[in-house]
Amino acid sequence: MSNTKSNPSQERERPDEREVRAEQDRETARELGAAGSQLSTAPREEALSSLPAMGVIGWIRWFWRQLTSMRVALILLFLLSLGAIPGSLIPQNSVDELKVQTFKGLHPTVTPIYEKLQFFDVYSSVWFSAIYILLFVSLIGCIVPRTGTFIGQLRSRAPGAPKRLTRLPAYTTWRTETAPEDVREAARVMMRKRRYRAHVDGDAVAAEKGYLREAGNLMFHIALIVMLVAFAWGQLFKSEGAKLVVEGDGFSNTITQYDDFKSGSLFDQDSLAPFSFTLDNFVGTYERSGPQIGTPRTYEAHVTYSDGAYGKPKKSVIKVNDPLVVDGTKVYLNAHGYAPVVSVRDGRGKQVYKAAVPLLPIDNNVTSSGAIKVLDGYRDKNGKKDQLGFQAFFVPTFAGNGKGTMFSQFPAADMPVLAINGYHGSIGVNSGTAQNVYQLNTSKMKEFKDSKGKQLKQRLLVGETMKLPDGAGSIKFEGIQEWASFQISEQPASGWALVGAIGAIAGLAGSLFIQRRRIWVRAVRGADGVTVVEMAGLGRSESAKLPEELADLAVTLNAAAPMAPGPDNDSDTDPDPDVVDASSAEPSEGAEK
Repeated sequence: MSNTKSNPSQERERPDEREVRAEQDRETARELGAAGSQLSTAPREEALSSLPAMGVIGWIRWFWRQLTSMRVALILLFLLSLGAIPGSLIPQNSVDELKVQTFKGLHPTVTPIYEKLQFFDVYSSVWFSAIYILLFVSLIGCIVPRTGTFIGQLRSRAPGAPKRLTRLPAYTTWRTETAPEDVREAARVMMRKRRYRAHVDGDAVAAEKGYLREAGNLMFHIALIVMLVAFAWGQLFKSEGAKLVVEGDGFSNTITQYDDFKSGSLFDQDSLAPFSFTLDNFVGTYERSGPQIGTPRTYEAHVTYSDGAYGKPKKSVIKVNDPLVVDGTKVYLNAHGYAPVVSVRDGRGKQVYKAAVPLLPIDNNVTSSGAIKVLDGYRDKNGKKDQLGFQAFFVPTFAGNGKGTMFSQFPAADMPVLAINGYHGSIGVNSGTAQNVYQLNTSKMKEFKDSKGKQLKQRLLVGETMKLPDGAGSIKFEGIQEWASFQISEQPASGWALVGAIGAIAGLAGSLFIQRRRIWVRAVRGADGVTVVEMAGLGRSESAKLPEELADLAVTLNAAAPMAPGPDNDSDTDPDPDVVDASSAEPSEGAEK
């Protein structure tokens, strides 16, 4: 290329210079022949402008080549990553429909746009599925032919030396009195010791090394396919549910036992792993002082579980990020809270209700709220059937009277207080409309009044009782139990996804750090009877290590074939200075393939 600059900021080639350069490249390719070919399994790309006019079949073939090219595969992988961003930032119907409805209520302007773009169902949307399938097809179409080419390369020998070794990126030469056949044999043995695949071809030794680069490249793409298949399989056959369990209660892995359950479109309920467990107790300790006061130090659920319908009971401890694993199903510890134990007596003094009522935390100190519902068995003082409902507010550590706050000061139950107010009437559970068990629907209920005509409400310590007016009965705060919330999930093919991820990292490391290269050593007897030794190397891509490696090989071979004294070779001269690196040599065709 000419050094003439037509623009101060950019070098340009004139058409005649480009033609000269192209002709030089073609001449170089003819001289290197097979020596400069197949250093990669990637198919040769042809410029569209150089192709003849194509019909329908030709355009289909061209489109297929573009789709299965590495460039397009990387673009599709990038688009898949971009497509996953809305799925991470916007609530998804497949994860939590309640959050989606809340989001729609808070953002009425963008909701219609998001719905048209399928942003609430990203991973099952048409556009995400299209990218996913195209990426899958692209990887398959890329791997299959390259695998065949790579297997062919493994079965073949390194090509013979090109006619002019001086055209290669790294080159050195010297003269020796050692016979040519002895030089070639010494070179072959040296290459074999360096783990090169070497053989004698005519007057030269051809050696090649670095096949694991292409193996790593193929491993990376195969690992991506494994990850894609594992992800798709997991989405189709997964199951995931949540269950809140109070101390002393249990759970059996059946659909009816879940508080919330979601599954893939091909999931079969009969495939649920048969197991059960009982929450023996929850153990939680918290930092008592310092800047991290209230931070959990011990946070674990002690359970007794059985594997199978008739399995022997076993003890286990479930911690955060340390799940219980039973037959491929994982039980994670998600949350913890308190369940005040209350008892209710009717107008005739009969106990009609006693249970531990789980309340939901609303802050980090486990201040909790919920509802207590007495549906059956209650009668007023006149013997009339009725229903009772109480709004409950619980603090495990009360600040004390006159402190001006009803929020907990610490997550442990140091001074538990239960604040309640009561209603009577129809709770509405028989209306056919689903209700939240932690909320009380008071639309068809009347609140109890105290002697002053105000709403009846009271703070209760453990053991205290609130009397209901007009002989309606009473409610007593009996004690406290704790509950734990568990996520029970079965994610098929998660192990394959892990294998694919590890394989992708290993393959990428191999394709980045292993260099494919070829070395040739030619030894011929000159006209004066002295042997002329030439060494040259060609890499898959330009690398500063190739000249260094060639120099090291030349020094090693020079010990077996030392330089002959003469006017052109000084006996004290090392062959290293004669190595021509890629920066000073004319680039060879095939070095970038």
